Amino acid sequence: MTATEPWLRAFADLAHRSHRAPPDDLPVAVNAALRPLRVSVTIYLVDAEQDDLRPLPEPGRAAPEPLPIDTSLAGRAFTQVEVHAGHGPPPRLWLPIVNGTDRLGLLEAFLPEDVDPADEAPRDGLRLIAGLVGHLVTSKSAYGDGLHRARRSRPMALSAELLWQLLPPLTFATSNTAISAILEPCYEVGGDAFDYALNGATVSLALLDGVGHGLPAVLTTSVALSALRAARRAAADLVGQARAVDAAIAGQWTDARFVTAVLAEFDTDTGALRYVNAGHPAPVLLRQGRAVQTLAEGRRLPLGLRNDRTDVAHVRLEPGDRLLLHTDGVTEARDTAGDLFGLPRLADLAERHIRSGLPGPETLRRISHAVSGYQAGPTRDDATLLLVEWSERAAAITEP
Repeated sequence: MTATEPWLRAFADLAHRSHRAPPDDLPVAVNAALRPLRVSVTIYLVDAEQDDLRPLPEPGRAAPEPLPIDTSLAGRAFTQVEVHAGHGPPPRLWLPIVNGTDRLGLLEAFLPEDVDPADEAPRDGLRLIAGLVGHLVTSKSAYGDGLHRARRSRPMALSAELLWQLLPPLTFATSNTAISAILEPCYEVGGDAFDYALNGATVSLALLDGVGHGLPAVLTTSVALSALRAARRAAADLVGQARAVDAAIAGQWTDARFVTAVLAEFDTDTGALRYVNAGHPAPVLLRQGRAVQTLAEGRRLPLGLRNDRTDVAHVRLEPGDRLLLHTDGVTEARDTAGDLFGLPRLADLAERHIRSGLPGPETLRRISHAVSGYQAGPTRDDATLLLVEWSERAAAITEP
């Protein structure tokens, strides 16, 4: 028997158990599959605000405390998407849990005393298990509330509950492109939303900001997002997508409500980028770790307002380029003195984190927390970021 065969059996056993396992029984199923290897695990999921890793409860076991992402070894494994060995006894491993490249949490694995956590067999075997757990967390979340509840530190507002059901995963990567997004305040979002879709070599992108706050803004953005997707899936170009959103909003409301937006299509083979800016802050282009320009063309009125002309702007990206899209809640956050967070501060933070070699999702998490920390008092507006990285290395480091 090879060293990997017991781990493959455990993987197959967990896959078999998963078919009829309720969402709340996921920790039980994982530990049952690993019991023949004398390994036990705790599953942690990242909370909505991405501050802590929160344990999934398991019957008969005392629940450990949440782990802070910024000040723990487990948090380092999560942020760097790498396996880390913990302090014993007993020996343990921390393994990132992802679905594809979307960071979901961490697997804490307790090993037998006679197993060296540096050995390849337990590391490779537990990587397989952590990968399957990531897929199971994603698929099982649709069947119950326990996995959602475990990721929340407080109740979620109705507007946020609605919007989060519409958004794609926060991270997606291919061989040469990585897309990351983050949205704050995650429990009380207003009208911000993001979207992306890959069709062949073309990535379609959208960042939306509905006028107003709370549920009315989210309803407007939800209609805009649905109209955008319907038009895109009917093979409409950027102009057709914008006009479809115009018609959808105007057809539902007569109070001149609107959505600002950036709509874009990016060819991941050639670097060609086409975009339309409907009354939205201009995206920032970063090249070789430096913010080199804002993409300020392709202007038209916000979506939902009568607009007879929509121009599409064109720009050619270079390998390694990054495009940072943001809503005005980022740059217009104010400190106690009333000073704006501002575009220069946003660009500087992006430059520093990108040059440090952090994965895109971690870059956005840190920028988002910097915006929240800068803001004085309650958040006045959503602050959403969307980062597109045309880089093989940036794509690779999103994967464990």
